[in-house]
Amino acid sequence: QVQLVESGGGLVQAGGSLRLSCAASGSIFSVNDMGWYRQAPGLQRELVATITSGGRTNYADSVKGRFTISRDNGENTVYLQMNSLRSEDTAAYYCNAKVAPTYYSRLMTYWGEGTLVTVSS
Repeated sequence: QVQLVESGGGLVQAGGSLRLSCAASGSIFSVNDMGWYRQAPGLQRELVATITSGGRTNYADSVKGRFTISRDNGENTVYLQMNSLRSEDTAAYYCNAKVAPTYYSRLMTYWGEGTLVTVSS
């Protein structure tokens, strides 16, 4: 089994910063793409940012220039540095990873349980 555990959420004032972390553990042969998604109350889950194993990144337009995704391949960990936070960034943030549990496995998608980010105005 593969587990993704997020940390770093919390309450912050508008204009402030937070750094989210997500560590993948368990039966892992390789980790491909990793990413962050978020879901605000009453809305659908949306992509925030993704990063390939080679470091290529992709961002939602709403966070470009404010958020930075990075990863430590040796630790199977992905980070999301969030700066200049706005009230509309308030949401539950979910980590996502495409993992091959064994050499013979196809890639499977795993999700963390989420960490709450609340931005007060």
